[in-house]
Amino acid sequence: MDSFSPFSTVSTASNRLPLLASSPSSSSRLRKQFHRNRPSSLLASTAFPDCRCTKYAMVAREKISQFSSLYRCGDKSSLKPIFAKANASAESTTKEIAEGSSNKTFMTGDEIRRRFLEFYAKRDHKILPSSSLVPDDPTVLLTIAGMLQFKPIFLGKEPRHVARATTSQRCIRTNDVENVGRTSRHHTLFEMLGNFSFGDYFKRDAINWAWELTTKEFEIPLECLWISVFEADDEAFSIWNDEVGVPKERIKRMGEEDNFWSSGVTGPCGPCSEIYYDLHPERGYSDADLCDDSRFIEFYNLVFMEYNKKEDGSLEPLKQKNIDTGLGLERMARILQKVPNNYETDLIYPIIEEASKMAKVSYDEANDATKTNLKIIGDHMRAAVLLISDGVVPSNIGRGYVVRRLIRRVVRISRLLGIKGVDIKNATLPALAEIAIELSTHIDPDVKSKKQRIFDELKREELRFVQTLERGEKLLNELLDNALSSASKYGNTKKACLSGSDSFLLYDTFGFPIEITTEVAEERGISIDMEGFNYEMENQRRQSQAAHNVVKLSVGTELELNENVSDTEFIGYNTLSATSVINGILFEGNSVTQASKGSHVEILLNRTPFYAESGGQIGDNGILYALRAVEGQQKAVIEIKDVKKTLGNIFVHKGTVKEGTVEVGCEVDATVDPNLRQRAKVHHTATHLLQAALKSVIGQETSQAGSLVAFDRLRFDFNFHRSLSENELVEIEALINGWIGKATQLETKVMLLSDAKSAGAIAMFGEKYGEQVRVVNVPGVSMELCGGTHVSCTSEIRGFKIISEQAIASGIRRIEAVAGEPFIDYINARDNHMKHLCSLLKVKAEEVTSRVDGLLEDLRITKGEVVNLRTKVSVQKAATLANKAFLIGTTSPGIRVMVECMDDMDAVSLKNAAEYLVESLQDPVAVVLGSCPGHGKVSLVAAFSPEVVKLGLQAGKFIGSIAKICGGGGGGRPNFAQAGGKNPENLAKALAKARTDLIELLTEMPST
Repeated sequence: MDSFSPFSTVSTASNRLPLLASSPSSSSRLRKQFHRNRPSSLLASTAFPDCRCTKYAMVAREKISQFSSLYRCGDKSSLKPIFAKANASAESTTKEIAEGSSNKTFMTGDEIRRRFLEFYAKRDHKILPSSSLVPDDPTVLLTIAGMLQFKPIFLGKEPRHVARATTSQRCIRTNDVENVGRTSRHHTLFEMLGNFSFGDYFKRDAINWAWELTTKEFEIPLECLWISVFEADDEAFSIWNDEVGVPKERIKRMGEEDNFWSSGVTGPCGPCSEIYYDLHPERGYSDADLCDDSRFIEFYNLVFMEYNKKEDGSLEPLKQKNIDTGLGLERMARILQKVPNNYETDLIYPIIEEASKMAKVSYDEANDATKTNLKIIGDHMRAAVLLISDGVVPSNIGRGYVVRRLIRRVVRISRLLGIKGVDIKNATLPALAEIAIELSTHIDPDVKSKKQRIFDELKREELRFVQTLERGEKLLNELLDNALSSASKYGNTKKACLSGSDSFLLYDTFGFPIEITTEVAEERGISIDMEGFNYEMENQRRQSQAAHNVVKLSVGTELELNENVSDTEFIGYNTLSATSVINGILFEGNSVTQASKGSHVEILLNRTPFYAESGGQIGDNGILYALRAVEGQQKAVIEIKDVKKTLGNIFVHKGTVKEGTVEVGCEVDATVDPNLRQRAKVHHTATHLLQAALKSVIGQETSQAGSLVAFDRLRFDFNFHRSLSENELVEIEALINGWIGKATQLETKVMLLSDAKSAGAIAMFGEKYGEQVRVVNVPGVSMELCGGTHVSCTSEIRGFKIISEQAIASGIRRIEAVAGEPFIDYINARDNHMKHLCSLLKVKAEEVTSRVDGLLEDLRITKGEVVNLRTKVSVQKAATLANKAFLIGTTSPGIRVMVECMDDMDAVSLKNAAEYLVESLQDPVAVVLGSCPGHGKVSLVAAFSPEVVKLGLQAGKFIGSIAKICGGGGGGRPNFAQAGGKNPENLAKALAKARTDLIELLTEMPST
């Protein structure tokens, strides 16, 4: 660039602007942001969004306009005095800005998060960790809101452990993924900073603290803040105006759609109030629209959960009023870092910067389309990394579909930008993931330890997609061309539409997410037949739509039950029997005072030795014996077949009244079946040993993805990309049986969660933990957080055997195994089978393998002889039919045609017969044969010689239409094709049709 370029001049001037950063390391991003050679509009409105900088921005805009005009006219000499004057003016302006901004501090995203949490911690809020992106709540596919982990508390289903809490929750939403990169604020993954009150403080404190945090902790100018309240919430309006001091002109009353939060048709709800940042306060109060994204940024939402919405739509006050707030970290970072959008904050921009380098483009100089694509990469990589870290692997259903869609979108966009691996064995995403992982350590401290698994999953998915992408892209372009061509025939390309079946072909065969197909089609002005696609998708599509973007809450009989029944005391770690009192009886879902013989009931006890289903372990079985009889009845006996937890920590014993009548208040002797409990203990401890063995044999990066601890077996699901070899399975069994043989004593301790994690304890998949956790330790082998029942010594397990290992989803493997008594039963059953084989084969056990190998070889030879014999028979039969061929055509030589039924000849023999006839009869020849090889089966074959094919007749197309008459189908090459059917009674009709069609087609065709 010329030394007198107006933009270099502006850059020189802007270099003298104060760097609003607390340290060199934290300011490096900001320096790049403020020193870019950008157009005047960006210098004016982006570098100085603060209202006090507006007049300087306007001056800068005027000066740059003068510079640009003179520069374009080529009068560079005229620029020298203006340049000197501009420098002097810039120095003065810079000094003035510095004086007005001396109290401003640039904040990194990590610092904003830390300050938020510390602010509320000083106000007696307990800092709680972010929950996983894979929620416990079955009503949502992914964690979509900061309050999700507190839903059971808001519902009253779980007791509150703290009155106040504050969190930084990672969330993900993909319902508006098409807006990512196109707007300044839409993301898939985002962090929601929140403060919560569970029946403690309410509106007044929530509002005052939010304002104090915003204006004092984050030092946002008062004149840049606006407030919204629900139109009927006079209390909130009064607090903002009278107590906080916000001018009423900057408080907007808004309707139910914008400012009344509701979880669903029924359930907890309430008004909300939001804080907005004004990018252009110079525009004043008149006609201000808080929904105008170009002017306002909504960054803090306060929900006052004070009502319960009933089925008739009426509202009743909640007994416990709650506060649920959310401050968007990315939005606050945008405001405090003074950048034009969320993507250019230090939370995402380093990923964009790396992608720019890989694409060999400058983000600053890129066009809008390229910038949008780079933003999408930055956003999606952050989301994919944290989803994989939380155990989600790419697949075609549910959560796996979400992460697959994000990854494949990044791959496609990367290729559009020219980012490719050196060859098919090299992936590009791990390099981007490295940056995303580094940025995510404060969101999820464990993400670094999962780095290699994240890299492996990304690389595997990228290379899998790249292998089919080029073919898929070629097909997609052909299909889009056809759609445009078809529409142009009717004179309107605007109505071009890609069919649902074509879209599904791309999805099913080439792995194109429908969103990518839609995106590419829209770029060419073509719509997608989504109705047709959904029809083709059927179950797959329904499963992928399981992601709900509303957290559903409801208040009903469960809340009433929770208020009347106390938690169940579990004493089953140390005893299998206890005297308990029946606190409640449920029959067909309704609370009753007594139940008689034959009733299927749910019993609530004050204390119990029965383990309730949790952590993969199924509930105990056993008996409840009533200690006294209801008047006129014999003592009750209830057989318990399952136990589950509900409403926090209430154990529900499900069973059948076998004798007498049981009533509330009755004392019972609760006795667990000791044999079944021992089986569960053995399988649970064996599951821990299995996880330790897997980590030892296939790598520490593998992690649990689910489990089942049953009485008859154990099941363990884990993340891994391939099947385990026979040698690996043998090694795993050997390790576990070795640990069993060492007779190691187990240790169980209750300790703080933080101490347990520091000690290296592994958390069980899908479990929620409080501050105090139970740690099960097999010294030197395994240490896990676990509330399940376990053996005292590994020798109690007796033995371990893997029954099966298989894939259950993309990237998820499953091992089923047995231990203890089921292990003995399994070995005995196998031994009985071996004895039976030895008896049948009349050999010793060690000779069975060689004997079976010999029998298989004999069978192979015999089968070959049978095939050869059948071939000879089919050829001989065909030879006898050769004279039945007839000629078609007036020229010499004519075309020989044979259409015959070969009775019950099998498909292979039918093929051999057809090939023989084509070779033995003089070219040109067309042969069609059919047979009924078995009950409900039809075989058809068509064989055409080269000269017939040259005439345009294709065997594959021809035989397919004939097979439909027999209720089947088929196809093949132009010269040879096979087909099948299921209606033998129509074979004669099909062959007659073949004969007629061949005569008609070959008669019409010109001779070669």
